Amino acid sequence: MTASSPDTPTTGRFVGREHRFPVRVYFEDTDFSGVVYHANYLRFMERARSDMLRVAGIDQRDAFANSEGVYAVADLSIRYRRPARFDDALVVISTVEHLRAAACVIQQRVMLGDELIADAKVTAAFITPDGRPRRQPPAWMDAFQRLLPESPDMIEESK
Repeated sequence: MTASSPDTPTTGRFVGREHRFPVRVYFEDTDFSGVVYHANYLRFMERARSDMLRVAGIDQRDAFANSEGVYAVADLSIRYRRPARFDDALVVISTVEHLRAAACVIQQRVMLGDELIADAKVTAAFITPDGRPRRQPPAWMDAFQRLLPESPDMIEESK
């Protein structure tokens, strides 16, 4: 299967420094009241973050296979604005907001058209296979650097 094959899974894309990831709400995503179950927003956002990293050139699979490390969510805050429903076509917009030696902070918004459905701030820490913080690979830091807002003071050393 080639990248241009119609059977290739949907992928997001960058528009400027924003990564945009389309999500369709399926029946399985909803609860008995017909709205998206609250935990499923986290699943949508996780898929969007993983896709954002892949599209940015960060190969998490290779890092894991070579026992270099993996990302783990170290902190998360989420605010639900209004419910999404079955068959809604959502877009998860992700932006890298802050970068440290062993972590990055990603802001995510779940949108239905121009309407904000939910938003979250996620700190993803890069950790060794035994769970200790580790500096992110230099090439990954460079990839994140290109996605940061224009402020030069956005990078700080890990404490």
